Amino acid sequence: MSNTPWVEYAPGDEFPGTIGRTLETSTAAWPAPLRTAPGSPNVVVVVWDDVGFGQFSAYGGLCETPTLDRLADRGLRYANFHTTALCTPTRGCLLTGRNHHSIGVSAITETSLGYPAHHCFIGFEHGSLSEALLAAGYNTFAVGKWHLTPPTESTTAGPFHRWPLGRGFERFYGFMGGSTDQWFPDLTYDNHSVRPPSTPEEGYHLNIDLADRAIQFIKDAHVHAPDKPFFLYYAPGAGHSPHQVEQEWIDRYRGRFDAGWDAYREQVFARQQALGLLPQHCQPAERDPDVPAWDSLSDDAQRMYARQMEVYAGFIEQTDHHLGRVIDFIDGLGELDNTIVVVISDNGASAEGGLHGTFNEVLFFNGVHETLEDNLEHFDAWGNPDTYAHYSWGWTSAGNTPFRRWKRETYRGGVTDPCIVHWPKGIDASGEVRHQWAHVTDLMPTILDAVGVARPTVLRGVPQSDVHGVSFTHTFDDPAAPSHHTTQYFEMFGSRSIYHEGWKANCPFPGPSFAEAAEKGRFFGMSLDEATLDDLDATGWELYDLRTDPTETRNLAAEHPEQLAEMVLRWYHEAETYGVFPLAAAGASRLRERRPSVGTHADRQVWYPDTAPVYFGASPRPYNRPWSLTADIEIPDDGAEGILAHHGNRHGGYAFFVQDGHLHHVLNYVNKARFRVSSSAPLAPGRHTVRYEFEPTGQPNFGKGWGPPGNSLLYVDGALVGAAALPYSTPNRFGPVGFSCGYAAFDSCDPARFAAPFRFTGTIEQLVVDLSGDLLQHDEAEMRRLMADQ
Repeated sequence: MSNTPWVEYAPGDEFPGTIGRTLETSTAAWPAPLRTAPGSPNVVVVVWDDVGFGQFSAYGGLCETPTLDRLADRGLRYANFHTTALCTPTRGCLLTGRNHHSIGVSAITETSLGYPAHHCFIGFEHGSLSEALLAAGYNTFAVGKWHLTPPTESTTAGPFHRWPLGRGFERFYGFMGGSTDQWFPDLTYDNHSVRPPSTPEEGYHLNIDLADRAIQFIKDAHVHAPDKPFFLYYAPGAGHSPHQVEQEWIDRYRGRFDAGWDAYREQVFARQQALGLLPQHCQPAERDPDVPAWDSLSDDAQRMYARQMEVYAGFIEQTDHHLGRVIDFIDGLGELDNTIVVVISDNGASAEGGLHGTFNEVLFFNGVHETLEDNLEHFDAWGNPDTYAHYSWGWTSAGNTPFRRWKRETYRGGVTDPCIVHWPKGIDASGEVRHQWAHVTDLMPTILDAVGVARPTVLRGVPQSDVHGVSFTHTFDDPAAPSHHTTQYFEMFGSRSIYHEGWKANCPFPGPSFAEAAEKGRFFGMSLDEATLDDLDATGWELYDLRTDPTETRNLAAEHPEQLAEMVLRWYHEAETYGVFPLAAAGASRLRERRPSVGTHADRQVWYPDTAPVYFGASPRPYNRPWSLTADIEIPDDGAEGILAHHGNRHGGYAFFVQDGHLHHVLNYVNKARFRVSSSAPLAPGRHTVRYEFEPTGQPNFGKGWGPPGNSLLYVDGALVGAAALPYSTPNRFGPVGFSCGYAAFDSCDPARFAAPFRFTGTIEQLVVDLSGDLLQHDEAEMRRLMADQ
């Protein structure tokens, strides 16, 4: 074995060694490993979820975030950073540097539509930051929320090229959808589903797990190549619902929000001005018309709402704590000063909890109206595994201080977010505020610029589209540097805005507030037709000069009609340029939209036991229709029990199962009611074909959040053996855990009856999910008799 130094050459270059007839007459040379330039910084991008401008303590908020405070105090706070108003589009913009409609991600994947702006199939001509850094020699890791794979490609049938490992990440651990239970998460490891490593009773919480995994990924690579830089994309679920956290974190905030959301806004606004985030001459937006004055609320309402914010704040601080463990690990390697850490939120704080907040956000997705009385029943459990909690939109508005409105809307409360940049080795400034205008599309070019990697013109053989963002590295050490991002359109669910050189025009849809929209007969979720669009263009646009009015409090449309007209024309020009049309509103019908399947049998699926659970967005959708489950099973002589089919979790879903010798089905309606049906006699040992059917007997009432009423029917070997009448069913979505066969994945939809996984102890040959509407014929009198026996 020779100790002679070898020659390296770039792959694709001509071999520089010599080749003789034997090794004796040949000289070796090796393809050079892919390496970055010496001293290249690590990159950590942290994407929080649904956190408003005024919630982190680093931005004047009252949720303590010592890790973010530490990063901001040694880095930069950007006071004019903007997102898209929704999670999936912002994440797509961040990773690709392109506008969200241009990459087909107008909204969340679950509301995708069959148009180029809306289909959620991000093309490979729109290369990602992870792909560019991987090609430059970086390790690349993603941990936490993904939410960028279209439902069509979200099953274990693939293709996997729009999963994280297909878009430039070498390792992934997290959840594929928009949210997940913090206690019982729907986890994916690389390209396969996994169960959490422990239970809540054993101390499990998702934020602990994500931090552990991020540290493990870094550690595993570092031990073999300590000088190789890494890119970590760290995306916790906080502060998206469910707001779930250990009691010890909640207790830290007991009583701290008793003064209410009006006092919160006043206090936070003063703190923001003291930090230099806002000019002294500006005023906060007035209380939103949809938000009642705190002093007008009953004692019970104030007590409930304060509790909601205590849980949320505890959730934020606990998330910050576990992020701090990752930062501390990098610091322990001696690499934190040469790590570019960027921290953002993906949109403003969320109002999806409604006026009262909700103990279960699955209500929102099904159009079920939350009530204070329902919430009070869950007061002590708020934040624990039995709630999927979200706070009142009074706290949403407070969390977006000093701005108006919230997530899903294009006022600044929806699109202006925190952005912290920390890089002591590369930025001389420390603890300063930057006021240059920036957008989430700017992060990709900024990071590539900072690490010295040219924007690729070709990635993996695919010519690249133009990047729409611009680098803001020129602002790192120059607080007076001009903004290079001077024009940006916004559009989300029909709400439109345009920023240009200090001016901003807004056209809110359905209106500036729900109360004002209602005065015109409009409401959130209504469709956007041509007549409504014409009316909005004629009367709905507002104009603000952000240079003197950064909080959008003085509408100047009447004073500057020419400026407004120019801004509206500019919006249409930008919309045409970046492929925004057709506009699509946020109706619940988008959740029910039928989409292509990789397979050709979308209405009839054959499942086998112990196959991987499927992501809930790609699971069978038995809503508002007749449907059935049919399983061929064998019961051993000593009996069997367990799950035949399961979809959802304790917050909503259904189970088809055997227990105490009987066949059962349960529908968990948004954790407000459970409708059960059981067989009249036990299952005898041997082979059986067992079947569940839902037979609608009326129409859905979407205004009340009800799917159609119907008959819940059980059959064994073709004979009707159980029947129950359902007063209503689930219209849009179960809890965010997908379908599984032979076991309950992650959590139980009926914890009082069984705990997950409750695997079936007999044999399942196959199970058929049939959404075609074909039902068995049954004797009406026998059905009524069985119903009476339930």
